[in-house]
Amino acid sequence: MSAETCCPLTSAVWGPDDDRDYGLSDYEGAQARWCPGCGDHSVLTAVEKLLVAEQLRPEQTVFVSGIGCSSRFPHYLKTYGFHGIHGRALPVATGVKLHRPDLTVFVVMGDGDCTSIGAGHWVHALRYNVKMVALMLDNAIYGLTKNQTSPTTPQGHPSNTQPKGSWLPALDPISLMLGVTNASFVAQTAEWVPAHLAATLKAAYHHDGLAFVRVLQRCPIWTPGIYQRAVQRPENIELLVHDDGVTAPELERTYTHRVAHDPRDLERARQLATPGERIRLGVFYRNERCARYDVIRRVPPRTAAERRALLDQELDKHAV
Repeated sequence: MSAETCCPLTSAVWGPDDDRDYGLSDYEGAQARWCPGCGDHSVLTAVEKLLVAEQLRPEQTVFVSGIGCSSRFPHYLKTYGFHGIHGRALPVATGVKLHRPDLTVFVVMGDGDCTSIGAGHWVHALRYNVKMVALMLDNAIYGLTKNQTSPTTPQGHPSNTQPKGSWLPALDPISLMLGVTNASFVAQTAEWVPAHLAATLKAAYHHDGLAFVRVLQRCPIWTPGIYQRAVQRPENIELLVHDDGVTAPELERTYTHRVAHDPRDLERARQLATPGERIRLGVFYRNERCARYDVIRRVPPRTAAERRALLDQELDKHAV
């Protein structure tokens, strides 16, 4: 069987006809094994609904992850996946997108995965602004390795590594991203507000550049009460609304605190990112005029046969 018919990552023509309708079963992979009540379940459901709504071809869609609870994500979808190493999801995804710009690329990371060991890659991925969607599932703890303080752990919250409470104020990912040169899409949503989560994912997918979404979520084992005030009392949440951002009309009766914010206004976005009494959800910044490295350094298109020949040539260098 030729590479054109057996390997979707070497041929864009492999797979079903373009007019096929994809349903949820075309994307659902293995049964998710996260703890009951984990916010990852909500995010997975929202992502599956996005894949169906946008009719993304499974063989043309790639999910890249690092290490952590959230990084099990690629195992639970019938798309291509790359389960990488701790903190390295963004450079792997960047490489995939640069070499195969025809693919739709998603990145899924945890707070420790992204903002600690992966912090250097995080900053430069924002600056490179390669077109893909990056999700940081932030439960403010190292969950998979059993309760260690992460950069986003609130000050005073106890863990196995700092049992008397986190010594330092938590890192503010939104403020940090809004300070990175050439960052083009910065948003925040929450796993317990599914309508807002879905609307945010849709806006991120349609952004022409790197769309970075911080998803606030609860870990039912180590941080079950971290956002409890906001979960139980919707008045503790403030929605940023704008036609170029996120609008979810079905939330108007529940979430009455709303701020009209034009996401093109960077200075105002930085002001709104400052932590306050309420958690702010929405698109803080969006600018599709930012330079994109994948456009500037576009890889020349090659046929499947040409890719195969280049791969064989490289492997032959190591043949005995």
